[in-house]
Amino acid sequence: MSDFKPYANESDVIRIGALEVENRTDRVSLTGDVVLTRDKAGLALAREILVLMEQVVKALEAEQELPDAVKIHAAKVVKNPF
Repeated sequence: MSDFKPYANESDVIRIGALEVENRTDRVSLTGDVVLTRDKAGLALAREILVLMEQVVKALEAEQELPDAVKIHAAKVVKNPF
């Protein structure tokens, strides 16, 4: 996960358990679920999520002029160019 840079591009996707983390330039989307069991496997997943969240917070805190809110536009359906 060290290569994941929040808000850096429109293409990175990583998985933590069944949790999918999608990178965008204006947001990081978390979908799916992850079960943090009370064992070594659960601890490993919790640590991965913690590292991810620390990266997100660090990226947001580094912004000089963070807006109050980002407007998220609905996805557009486009004609297949092929």
